[in-house]
Amino acid sequence: MAKLRYLPILIVVFISACSTTKYLAPGQKLYNGAQIKITDKNTTKGEASALSDELQGLLRPLPNAKILGLRFKLWVYDKTRTKKQKGLRHYINTHIGEPPVLVSSVDLDKNSSILQNRLQNEGYFLAQVSGDTVSKKKLAKAIYTIQTGPAYHYRKIAFPTGTDDLDTAVAGASKRTFLKVGDKFNLDLIKNERIRIDARLKEEGYFYFAPEDLIMRYDSTIVGHQVDMWVKIKDATPDEARWIYSVRNIYVYPDYSIKDTSLKLDSAIKYRWYNVIDPKKDFRPYTFKNSVLLHPGDIYNRDEHTNSLSRFIELGPFKYVKNRFEDVTPDSAKLDIYYFLTQQKRKSLTADIVARQTSANYDGTQLDINFKNRNLFKGAELYTLTLFASRDIQFGKYNNGYNVYQFGIQPSISWPRFISPFNFKSDNAFIPRTILTGGYTLVNRTQLYTLNSFNASWGYQWKPSLFAQHQLDLEDITFVDPENVSTKYIDSINATRNPTLAHVINRQFTFGPSYSYTWTNTTETFKQNTFYYKGKVSLSGNLYGIITGADTPKRVSRLFGTPFDQYVKLENEIRFYHKLGPKSSLATRFMVDAGLSYGNSTILPYSQQFFIGGSNSLRGFQAHSIGPGTYTLPPDLTTGTGFLPDESGDIKIEGNIEYRPKLFSIVEGALFIDAGNIWLLRSNPLLPGAAFGKNFLNQIAVDSGFGLRFNLTVLVLRTDLGFPMVEPNHSAVRFGQNGVFNLGIGYPF
Repeated sequence: MAKLRYLPILIVVFISACSTTKYLAPGQKLYNGAQIKITDKNTTKGEASALSDELQGLLRPLPNAKILGLRFKLWVYDKTRTKKQKGLRHYINTHIGEPPVLVSSVDLDKNSSILQNRLQNEGYFLAQVSGDTVSKKKLAKAIYTIQTGPAYHYRKIAFPTGTDDLDTAVAGASKRTFLKVGDKFNLDLIKNERIRIDARLKEEGYFYFAPEDLIMRYDSTIVGHQVDMWVKIKDATPDEARWIYSVRNIYVYPDYSIKDTSLKLDSAIKYRWYNVIDPKKDFRPYTFKNSVLLHPGDIYNRDEHTNSLSRFIELGPFKYVKNRFEDVTPDSAKLDIYYFLTQQKRKSLTADIVARQTSANYDGTQLDINFKNRNLFKGAELYTLTLFASRDIQFGKYNNGYNVYQFGIQPSISWPRFISPFNFKSDNAFIPRTILTGGYTLVNRTQLYTLNSFNASWGYQWKPSLFAQHQLDLEDITFVDPENVSTKYIDSINATRNPTLAHVINRQFTFGPSYSYTWTNTTETFKQNTFYYKGKVSLSGNLYGIITGADTPKRVSRLFGTPFDQYVKLENEIRFYHKLGPKSSLATRFMVDAGLSYGNSTILPYSQQFFIGGSNSLRGFQAHSIGPGTYTLPPDLTTGTGFLPDESGDIKIEGNIEYRPKLFSIVEGALFIDAGNIWLLRSNPLLPGAAFGKNFLNQIAVDSGFGLRFNLTVLVLRTDLGFPMVEPNHSAVRFGQNGVFNLGIGYPF
């Protein structure tokens, strides 16, 4: 405690050492930011607060940045000043340091004018703004005093009442108008309304219409600070903008080069409703049937045209797509459409070195060698062949030294269409795909065992919208064959009689369909709240097991002479992200997973079971060390050895909450709480307390901790330190002890 009395002195010394005003020249004052003062009594506190936040962002210049209240960058700038034009000192001064922002650089009149203009654009037509500065020693701040005056609101919104096609179309667009009676006048909203109407008309064939052909007239002299608004079509709008255009011919050029000047229409090959000009015959004409969404005779629709452009890119072989419209018969308003596609290299060979992390807390590197053929059968089929090798090391108290080496090969073919006896039609921006995959992986866990894993699948993938995706695998086959099981591993099984250890090296044979649905809008970073949901159902051996009367252990059914696994597995994960401010957010995740084994199986195969704990899960516990249920590893397994089994279960419940503030530069912080556990569906005498029951909530493990994230743009390097708070078996936990350090890549969720 005696040492702590010097802490205030050290803080004062540190702050004085970081002083950034003592380097100012005589008469100079450091700009300390601005204050918005809204003095109008008619403006509510909520409106004044919202306006202040909005107007604050318009002010320039910005004051020197602060970190924990200190102008660190300015301090660096002052301490590294140099006349040299190169060297480390110069680099730090110009790249890390920040020169002082002086109050003399603040233009009060210009800023006041900008604020007044913004207020008038938002319906405060009588707004008045004045600026002044207030000084204190070597610091000065700007104060902008605002009288907003009354806000003007819409009393009436009127759309065209004429009877011609264009008037009728504009009036028909009024059902989804942004302008509502009673709302406050807003110039930005009026501009967006013109754009919205134009977009609607583009879907109805008005090819040459533009937002500028609309005029918004308003009268603000109405009693009670009200506005009447009229949406009108300009009298000067040209005839072409009033016509509804339809499609005449469509031409696709799959081997376009900027050197091409001739349209070569004489070599066009007609396929159904479009024409292909491909002298080299690189592509079969049917390749583009899922990309050309407009048809001859169709009314021009910009959405369908834009989706066509997106689909041409999604095909895969093309890096650029441009289009041209030709007004061929103005008297009858028809268009010819030309799509010019520039190919990327058909074949490529790349090598990637990847830093990665597995769910079992393994960190390592992987070398991938990828060969791609983007037009395998001349129908834009993507063939990918990947050879990979990796080495993973597990950090922590246990399993350190039992490294994992993997080698494998993964071929796959993706067709940009459904290969099916049924005709599925979609007209959005995304190409549906049929995917065939296969692969072999050799997993060598040093000193313990080797697993040979074979897999193959055939399925479909499609996106009905930007946010949703479906994945349906009609058949997904996995065969895992263990070999080279070490004496050390066998001795561990015999000594502990731990069924999890034995389950790892059981032969696994699964086959059946699976379906997953994903919905997410997390790419819309401007939103305050975003969501992610993924649900998946997997089946194995269900129909075949029923037909053959599988009922282990009485009757074990086999396929190709091998017993197979029979189960139903459900997985659900939902995430919710909430922005607390411009530099902080709250992230939450909740998962509920369950698997039911039956017929030919009494337990899920090890590769399909659930695990919990580790750097992407419960971070206060060793990876895969929790559960199942209240089961605790016997002392003879945890003492005198660095090896622990990965505990697994048939049921999993997990929840996480994490506060994510941005600290400075590329550094972000995190405070988190994790909770969850796994259970077996059926009791096992060798794993007491492992079965799921009515008291499952009392068996939830809880941890908390903190961490740092270094956002390097190309990847996020993550460090977390978690501490157990509640053990599933309610053994005593002293917070602050037995912390678990996690090193990860990317966010945990």
